[in-house]
Amino acid sequence: MQAYTQFKKINGKHSFRESVPNGYVDYAVRKRSKGKVFYFNFDLAQEMGLIPKNHPSVLNPMLCKSILDTFSLVIINEYDELHNTRFPKKDIKPEKYMATRYLQLQHPDKRGMNSGDGRSIWNGLFKGRNGSWDISSCGTGATRLSPATSIEKKFFKTGSKTASYGCGRSELIESVCAGIMSEIFYHNKIRTERTLAIIDFGDGTSIDVRAYKSLLRPAHLFYHVKQANYSGLKGAVDYYIDSQIENGEWPKRFGGKNKYEYFLDRITEDFASVTAHFESEYIFCWLDWDGDNILMDGGIIDYGSVRQFGLFHREYRYDDVERMSTTITEQKNKSKYIVQTCAQIVDYLNTGKKKRIDAFRNHKCIKEFNSTFEQVRDEMLLYKIGFDKEAADAILRNKKAAEDLRRFRKSFSYFESAISSKGKYNITDGITCDAIFCMRDILRELPALIKENEFPLGSKEFVDILKSNYATRKDIRLYNARDVKIRAFQKQYIGIIETAARLTKTSMEEVLDEIIERSSLINKYDRITGDAIISVANKLIRNRKSISINERHRLMADFITQQIVRPEYFERCGGHKKMISNKKAKSVYSAMVEDVRICSEGI
Repeated sequence: MQAYTQFKKINGKHSFRESVPNGYVDYAVRKRSKGKVFYFNFDLAQEMGLIPKNHPSVLNPMLCKSILDTFSLVIINEYDELHNTRFPKKDIKPEKYMATRYLQLQHPDKRGMNSGDGRSIWNGLFKGRNGSWDISSCGTGATRLSPATSIEKKFFKTGSKTASYGCGRSELIESVCAGIMSEIFYHNKIRTERTLAIIDFGDGTSIDVRAYKSLLRPAHLFYHVKQANYSGLKGAVDYYIDSQIENGEWPKRFGGKNKYEYFLDRITEDFASVTAHFESEYIFCWLDWDGDNILMDGGIIDYGSVRQFGLFHREYRYDDVERMSTTITEQKNKSKYIVQTCAQIVDYLNTGKKKRIDAFRNHKCIKEFNSTFEQVRDEMLLYKIGFDKEAADAILRNKKAAEDLRRFRKSFSYFESAISSKGKYNITDGITCDAIFCMRDILRELPALIKENEFPLGSKEFVDILKSNYATRKDIRLYNARDVKIRAFQKQYIGIIETAARLTKTSMEEVLDEIIERSSLINKYDRITGDAIISVANKLIRNRKSISINERHRLMADFITQQIVRPEYFERCGGHKKMISNKKAKSVYSAMVEDVRICSEGI
């Protein structure tokens, strides 16, 4: 049987300690009993080099034992020490594990002196065949860095439910939601941490093991900026730059710029790009000034408040008890502020003097951010229409075609941003105002109608395709200004297709055939939303005893594949071949897909 010796390299050791000596709190850890493996990401483990490339996607007893021995942990925290709690020596690991310090919006300490990983530890730095990977676990116990400790001025016993943010546990439902959602995003080319494993303790709690090439957040740097700690900041930035170079993410030479200037260029490009993706794909990530809910390269982390909307619900705000979140459109300016803070960091590192953040409001990186954001929004719209890269590049390179595309974007935005006359109202986790048009539907249906010579559409036919389930009769009424918008949308849309045919020297029929095929997948009706993922995860959890663990893995893999909307994925991997064979699993899978369909326009 496989020995799984690579797991032994994950033992709490991490080079971040040496680079940023004041950037963490160390904890002794002990084994947590009664855990069972709920999920293991075979693809990610193979990519990391944690298991062999040819390892079957099957959990055997030895692999389960290796996962539990490595990750089923709980910290021995300050509460345990104050109360002289004794634990069997055989259960205590020899190495300490760190909880990192970083800035947090929800923390009363706005300088980051006592904030950071409130219920997580870093398992270590794993060096595999494809570079180095940060691994951390959520749900491993209450640390001194949680908001609860600062608010209540006391330490909390792990599992305590007496204060918000004080429990130290992770709920199984949130771990399963994060595991599925992150893997869907990853395959749809959205940067994100990925779930390596989920451990279920049978009482609704879990440990969620996450991996990524770098799990540092801007908040890990901003913590030092707020305290004007030059040496700590330099150590953290240098560590990040070095790790990006070592992993091959960045080049070894920076084209005449010093490493800090190159760092700012990459941050600017990454954050402008991912924010444009979020807005285009209706991904709510709660970006804010602290740089907490995002990774250094703009990847998603901590899925607790992350959602993908079915429509452009631009007024939605998440209610986090004491404050309301940003909206999906406000993410752009929050992202820009993170870039502005990085400009402040680079100036501080280059000059040794910390200037006020306002001094960087008009820094050249802000102009570059805006330019990149608009460019990526153009690219995303062309992709959603159904153009392949060759056709999209031809349009963007042509000045007249690019100007026409910007005009179409304005028409597109008019319908995309339209909201219900019902106005804002409260929902379970916040407030929202309903979007009334589904742009995926019109982009999916129009090319086929053009080919069938059923174009242009009359205003009523157009709105009948476009209207969402939220739209009331009042919302979709026709009037002169809307008729003008509908005619302009269709004229601009067909104009872009004609231009693509001319620029690529292809017939209209060939261009339409390509768009019809690609758009039907890109704009598929049943796409996962935040509402749907909760229902999907609940079904998996409720049925975990009636479906074997390996059948559950096949079920989850099938569901994730069913939610991949990139034609390029299937061109590379072939069509979607279902792996589930168990009758019960098939029934659960069908119910999960139906949940997605029902919630496909939701929050």
